[in-house]
Amino acid sequence: MFSYCSDPDTLGTFRWFSCYLTTGVHMSFYVAFLKVLLLLAITAPVALGFGFLGAMAARARFAPLRWFGKTYIAIVRGVPDIAFFLFFVIALDQAFEYMRHKVLCPDWDQPIRQGSDFVVCTAAKLPLSTAPQWMHETYGFLLAVVTFAIVFGAFAANVLFGGMRAVPRAQLETAEAYGMSQRQTFWRILVPQMWVYALPGLSNLWMVLIKATPLLFLLGIEDIVYWARELGGTKTSRFTDYPHGDWRMWYFLFLLIFYLAFTRVSEIVLERLMQKLTHGQATSGGEAQRRAAA
Repeated sequence: MFSYCSDPDTLGTFRWFSCYLTTGVHMSFYVAFLKVLLLLAITAPVALGFGFLGAMAARARFAPLRWFGKTYIAIVRGVPDIAFFLFFVIALDQAFEYMRHKVLCPDWDQPIRQGSDFVVCTAAKLPLSTAPQWMHETYGFLLAVVTFAIVFGAFAANVLFGGMRAVPRAQLETAEAYGMSQRQTFWRILVPQMWVYALPGLSNLWMVLIKATPLLFLLGIEDIVYWARELGGTKTSRFTDYPHGDWRMWYFLFLLIFYLAFTRVSEIVLERLMQKLTHGQATSGGEAQRRAAA
């Protein structure tokens, strides 16, 4: 990065660290933070969308749809996250390859399941073996996004379902008495008010989602946990120009500070959002604001 980094053995402490922290490998470490933020930015709204659809299905009058919604919530919430992540990513990947295999290789005469191996034709592989590395990384990241969204969508569905049930029934009946249809009552009365009751649960879910991002490491994605372990391990002069001892504690301490700072900023933003939503509402939060203004 700097011109004086050509001979690390001649550098003082400050310059040594300035060169060490700006190597290409460390740049990958910094980019991994962007991966985490991108995962959160994509997964949060997608999971909320899944949750909203799941909550609507769980309260549907059509029985099969209602059973589907409640089953989705119960099954995904009942399976440990780590087990679901390790299973679902593999299952989803194989499902995509199986569908491509059926379309692209109709003349295949060998079994796809060969013992514990899953074998499809070369053209059905995702991504193709000839694809550049960034496509492999992007595909793995998209699988992670879908898995995160499905898992946390189930939790969000449970929270939103509870928020919908918390809206006073009298308000819905009043809307119907004024001639509103069921659709109008749902979108104009129920949905705007349910967020007040659902936001505390969604806030906790957001915090859990932040803390779950290290699971990317288990999915084979080079995230911040991967690079912290890789860079913090003991390095000798045989393998690197910047040898050092076991510094994993310092790297993971940096991750600890990052997550604490991120969750603190999230708490402040969510607190302000809660104040905005409860303003003028007949809730404990709204009552507290009226008393403070009096």
